[in-house]
Amino acid sequence: MKSIVVFCGSSEGYDESYREAAYNLGAMLASRGVRVVFGGGRIGLMGALADGALEHGGEVVGVIPYFLQTKEIAHPGLTQLITVDTMHERKLKMQELSDGVITLPGGWGTMEEMFEVLTWGQLGLHVKPVGLLNVNGYYDALKALSDNMVQEGFLSECINASLLMSQSMEELIEQMEAYTPPDIPKVITKQTT
Repeated sequence: MKSIVVFCGSSEGYDESYREAAYNLGAMLASRGVRVVFGGGRIGLMGALADGALEHGGEVVGVIPYFLQTKEIAHPGLTQLITVDTMHERKLKMQELSDGVITLPGGWGTMEEMFEVLTWGQLGLHVKPVGLLNVNGYYDALKALSDNMVQEGFLSECINASLLMSQSMEELIEQMEAYTPPDIPKVITKQTT
């Protein structure tokens, strides 16, 4: 993979390990020559991610809506900052620039970005790996929820399995590099037995 989008919070969370994980992920991707594409912010986990990549010689591309840039939260040291009009355009541009997606801890915005990309994959609009870096078990409850979606008949097991997850950055990258997208039917129908 040459380029990875990282979705993450504009807050740092209460535990320092979240910030450390974001910084270390940026550093690790830079050391592997992987371009980091992210939301363009200088604050929270976004800023830590960008700092980690930049301080280790990485290429970092931020994609930020104009209205957020005007609030002076754009990271000043990026390789490239792309300004778009809307949040939706931001996701489209980020997806267009990437070979895969990693999601760090975050709030509603982070979840919305990840879920939209997962939905695009489910619909066959892309075949890129999507992974969760499960720092401190942050995504354990989400994993339980997605397993329940399968159990209750709202999500197929192959789609559920397409969301990669690990507490280890190295393991997550290995999973992403070995990823084979599920064979998704063009028309979704109810399975009969």
